[in-house]
Amino acid sequence: MAEAAAEDLKHTPLYERHVAAGGRIVPFGGYALPVQYPTGIMAEHKWTREQAGLFDVSHMGPSFLMLTNPTGDADADHAAIAAIIEPLICGDIAGLRPGQVRYSLLLNERGGTIDDLMIARSPITPGGLYIVVNAGTKDNDFALIEAAAGDRARLVRADGDHALLALQGPEAVDVIAALIPEAVTLGFMNYGAFSWGQDKVFVARSGYTGEDGFEILVNRGDAVALWDALLSDPRVKPIGLGARDSLRLEAGLPLYGHDLDETVSPIEADLGFAVSKRRREAADFRGADRILAERDGKLTRKRVGLIVEGAPAREGAEILDADGKTIGVVTSGGFAPSLGKAIALGFVPPEHTAIGTRLQVSVRNRAQTAEVVATPFVPHRYFRKSA
Repeated sequence: MAEAAAEDLKHTPLYERHVAAGGRIVPFGGYALPVQYPTGIMAEHKWTREQAGLFDVSHMGPSFLMLTNPTGDADADHAAIAAIIEPLICGDIAGLRPGQVRYSLLLNERGGTIDDLMIARSPITPGGLYIVVNAGTKDNDFALIEAAAGDRARLVRADGDHALLALQGPEAVDVIAALIPEAVTLGFMNYGAFSWGQDKVFVARSGYTGEDGFEILVNRGDAVALWDALLSDPRVKPIGLGARDSLRLEAGLPLYGHDLDETVSPIEADLGFAVSKRRREAADFRGADRILAERDGKLTRKRVGLIVEGAPAREGAEILDADGKTIGVVTSGGFAPSLGKAIALGFVPPEHTAIGTRLQVSVRNRAQTAEVVATPFVPHRYFRKSA
């Protein structure tokens, strides 16, 4: 799909800050966003792994789904709102604790992935969910959710009057401690509402880099002030889309529209954990017959991680077996700054997925050696609180 013309691109509340900082602006998901700043992608990537990187992810689709007529009984209201969203996804939302966030997949009737998303149970509003979907699919996602909700619940989009900031890296917790100290009590995949300045911000301890970090939803009018406050800490630098992609690739995390699409099931994508146990046992989600059969081994392809010798294999590169026969395709690939090697994600038949399997990739019509390895390529460093 061709990107929108420059005059049609939307601007996030932080657009002027990106321009002033020398960000190279590119079209992405209908928005004008920085792909990198003057120091370059490699430096930004390493800074995030070692210090704290600040990302503008306001193009994403944050929203709130709330019961139209809550009873005030927190558990009953949560059960009611979960019953609205669960038919669309494969995750257990009914079982969420207040403030708990769950990664899930929005499925079509064939068990393919319409989008991947985060869903959290509100810690303050009975019968409320906080939902974040991907930028390129958000209009369709929201339409599906609204149709499922009918008059039982209302969806409030927060992508126009808010900004979403992601602070990621080993120093992120100390940076947040100085600005929003209560937020450091969060464990990975939990969120809460906190005071900042004269307003309230919603903070989730999550991200898509593999590092410990926080995603902060802030009112549009306060976004620049929060951005500036975070960047006033010498441990923080702004990071663009380029390093965001290389960081998530090292973390072995799929990107919708590349490693996930409407033909790819959770099992094929190696995201079986997202199909919650209760939902598997009930088989009450879209495409359950296919997905459960694949989980039992009836697969034709599966996503794997590859270490590639030589030049990076980019999306669309053919994956070959040891004899040179085409068996699959690379869906994400690039250079891993943390490893000093080329890495890739791609799909191959199950018989080629064992760790250590020697394969090849075709780069500019030349076969290069590749090896199937465990993902993540770089270990995750999420902060998990003990129970």
